[in-house]
Amino acid sequence: QVQLGESGGGLVQAGGSLRLACAASGRSFSSYAMGWFRQAPGKEREFVAAITQSGIITSYGDSVKGRFTISRDNAKNTLYLQMNSLRPEDTAVYYCTADTRGVPTVKRGAGDYWGQGTQVTVSS
Repeated sequence: QVQLGESGGGLVQAGGSLRLACAASGRSFSSYAMGWFRQAPGKEREFVAAITQSGIITSYGDSVKGRFTISRDNAKNTLYLQMNSLRPEDTAVYYCTADTRGVPTVKRGAGDYWGQGTQVTVSS
């Protein structure tokens, strides 16, 4: 079992950058594929990015490709999301998720574990 806690959200102007972190507690962080989702008010949850257990393979949603980078530090039990060139439409609560079954499961939003979320607000 793993517990997840996001941090790093905040208010930023359009064109700016933020780095989110997701700290994991529990055992065997490196056994989990990890991902980020976001949900804006009145909208469905949206896949943002995912990363394999080793960190070698990553996957991104179309709306963030080329602007966001997912990474992980298995020694620190932490997942990251570097967000550059932020747009007002990136405003949402961002959640991290984890699952031992791999990236396909994470991308479907079917991960077993979820954090509480961190708010990102991008002003125009």
